[in-house]
Amino acid sequence: MLRLTFLGTSAAQPTIRRNLSGLAVRRDRELFLVDCGEGTQRQLITFGAGFDVAAIFFTHFHADHYLGAIGFLRTLSMQGRTAPLDVYGPRPGRRLLQTMLFSGTDRFSFEVRLHEVKPGDRIRRDGCTLVPFATVHRMPSCGWTLEEDARPGRFHLEKAVALGIPKGPLYGALQHGEAVTLPDGRVVRPEEVMDPPRRGRKVSITGDTRPCEATAVAARGADVLVHEATFGDDEVDRALETLHSTAREAGRIAREAAVGRLVLTHLSTRYDHAWQVLADQARAEWAGPLDVAQDGWVLEVPLPEERASDVGLEASGSRPPA
Repeated sequence: MLRLTFLGTSAAQPTIRRNLSGLAVRRDRELFLVDCGEGTQRQLITFGAGFDVAAIFFTHFHADHYLGAIGFLRTLSMQGRTAPLDVYGPRPGRRLLQTMLFSGTDRFSFEVRLHEVKPGDRIRRDGCTLVPFATVHRMPSCGWTLEEDARPGRFHLEKAVALGIPKGPLYGALQHGEAVTLPDGRVVRPEEVMDPPRRGRKVSITGDTRPCEATAVAARGADVLVHEATFGDDEVDRALETLHSTAREAGRIAREAAVGRLVLTHLSTRYDHAWQVLADQARAEWAGPLDVAQDGWVLEVPLPEERASDVGLEASGSRPPA
């Protein structure tokens, strides 16, 4: 399973329809948050994403991207959580969160482990690696790419039978990439009965940024690129001033990176209802699958060999009208 639940899709100000930045990423048994704006814990409840968060990955430390973590972690402590929770982000994350989280008298019921990262670091989790990449914003910032480990190729039972491999543990050893020795002394290597390894899924998430080459490089061939699209064409000057992106620029990055799907998020309040404008402008640069995220929408990312030409977001079983 690789599921993205959009918890907050507005820019610096919330609206009735859109909360501040937050994205839940559930990969098999682990749940991650990418940013945690004010109100994120309520969004987790509202959209059923779960509270079993294993790690939080911050893109930067503007208030609309991290203030929700303070109350969320306090809630987890009141619930009696004991499992440690890892928190990752660029500078000044360690100093800022150390002050915000631990300056009071109340202690957490669990360990909060703070990690300050830089582009290119590799954070290993169960079955995947998360890599921060450089972005261009008004303070130290990064995007995040989740890369799943490669999966074994398909095991061909008929080939194993033809080679006289007895059923049992030897099959498992071959599927784990180990050569095996048969009772008659013959050695069978995995490639004799298995296809080459299959790549895992890849998702890139920018956070706040100007369009930049580092994003295109990090997202190259990603199944999904989640890119901020704060402004439309008529606010290019504002995007330059505040170091944000327009939807058209996000579309250009998606094209350069040859991604499988582009999802726009972090919309200025003026596009709360007029998001179709942003979709149209992004499509001028990007001809592939495109969605404009809204709070509560869920994207199930299929395995590469299962990916259809048009797999979209789902919200209560319905497809968004992007």
